Amino acid sequence: MPSTVLIEICVETVAHAIAAQHGGADRIELCSDLSSGGITPSVALMRAAREQVQIPIYGMIRPRAGNFIYSDAESETMKHEIQVAKEIGLDGVVLGLLDQTNAMHVDRERTSALVQHAHPLPVTFHRAFDLCADLDDALEAVIATGAIRILTSGGKSQAADGLTNLEHLVTIAAGRIGIMPGGGVRVENAQTILRRTGAREIHSSLDTSRTSPALFEVKVREFKVAIEKLSRTLG
Repeated sequence: MPSTVLIEICVETVAHAIAAQHGGADRIELCSDLSSGGITPSVALMRAAREQVQIPIYGMIRPRAGNFIYSDAESETMKHEIQVAKEIGLDGVVLGLLDQTNAMHVDRERTSALVQHAHPLPVTFHRAFDLCADLDDALEAVIATGAIRILTSGGKSQAADGLTNLEHLVTIAAGRIGIMPGGGVRVENAQTILRRTGAREIHSSLDTSRTSPALFEVKVREFKVAIEKLSRTLG
């Protein structure tokens, strides 16, 4: 278990990004339309967040809701959205592309091209990963693309239900790529998730869509305190 754990908080408004920063978040994932799993934030949202938030911000790059199998035109849209994120000064991007033959796989070619286009911004491969038929194969594929971390719930709808898989992924990743648990993470289960997996980062939205900014700051602070307490115990 690491002595410190990085906390990434997912938000869809500037007010909630500011609240997350005040509450002690280490990094923001910025999206629009979290009810659909998140899509690319508008240029105005990215710019306003960058102007008002000092901690690192990763922008979601997802041109539409729905599946993660994209056409050539959609891939070009993602390339453009990455360029906008770079020009605005975001610190990284979050994306995930799949293809489908007999089962779901990571789209290595298109993902690699977008990772290269994003450089020098780091890339997180998001929970599209959890739809892959073979998580071990998917892990190797994402590593090959050059992405630096995977946001995953261990192939389950909730990270707390995918603990065995998450623990396995951290083990076989062996430091070659970051494994960041996410999906239904909250104060009540975060310590168990981190204790079991040994992950160095954790991701949560903490119900941002249904929480006022003032209350959200309190929730983020409570989350931070819980993680720091565990870090002191096991560090």
